[in-house]
Amino acid sequence: MTKTEFAARAVKILKEHYPKTTYSHKYTEPLQLLIAARLSARCTNVQLHKATPALFQRYPTLDAFILSTPEEIETYIRPCGLYKIKALDIHAMCIKLKEEFNGMVPDTVEELLKLPGVGRKTANLVVGDAFHKPAVVTDTHCIRICRRLGLTEGDNPVKVEKQLWAILPPEEANDFCHRLVVHGRGVCRSRNPKCRGCCLKKLCRYEQSRKADISEKI
Repeated sequence: MTKTEFAARAVKILKEHYPKTTYSHKYTEPLQLLIAARLSARCTNVQLHKATPALFQRYPTLDAFILSTPEEIETYIRPCGLYKIKALDIHAMCIKLKEEFNGMVPDTVEELLKLPGVGRKTANLVVGDAFHKPAVVTDTHCIRICRRLGLTEGDNPVKVEKQLWAILPPEEANDFCHRLVVHGRGVCRSRNPKCRGCCLKKLCRYEQSRKADISEKI
C-alpha cells in the first residue's frame, strides 16, 4: 500500500467515526477566528471560551481593536496566558491588516504569515476554516497521530505539513486535521492511548509494534 492509499483509508475511517467536526471556537468572521487562534497558543479551550465573548463584545470591529491599546486588550485576555505578548500581537496585527490589507483578513498562508504572531498553524487554520480552502493544520495531535500511524516522520510541524500535503486529498485535508484533534483528545492521547478501542488500530504502526512487544514478553 502506498502512503497516498494509506492516507485515503485513514481519511475514510475517521470520516465514518467523526462525520461532523469543526473548529471548537465559535466565530462570526475571519478576524475573530484569527484572533482566537492566536489566543489559543498554550491555552485550553475552557480558558479561551472564558475570554473571547467579552473580548469580541468590547471590540466588534477591526477599528475598535486599533483604537484600543495593548494594555486594555490585556484585561480581556488574561485567562489565556501569555496575555501581554498576545495583546501586543493582536493590536499590531489589526494595524497591519488596516494598513496593508485594506482591513481584510487575507486568504492565503503566505500573506497571513506576514501578520505579527501568526505562524503556519494559525495561518492554515484560518485558510481552511474561514475561507474553506485546502489546509493542513499540524498541531500536536496531528503530529503525534500521523507519526504513530506511520503516515509521517518526525516532530517538526513544517516538515510534517509538507509530508501530509504530498499524500492527502486536498479537499479532505482540513477536515482530516480537525478529526485528528477529536481523535487525539478522546482516544489517541499522548499518554495511555486507548489502542484497544481505536478505529485506526488495524492501520497503526504504533499498535503493531506494541503487540509485537507484548508477544516477545510472553
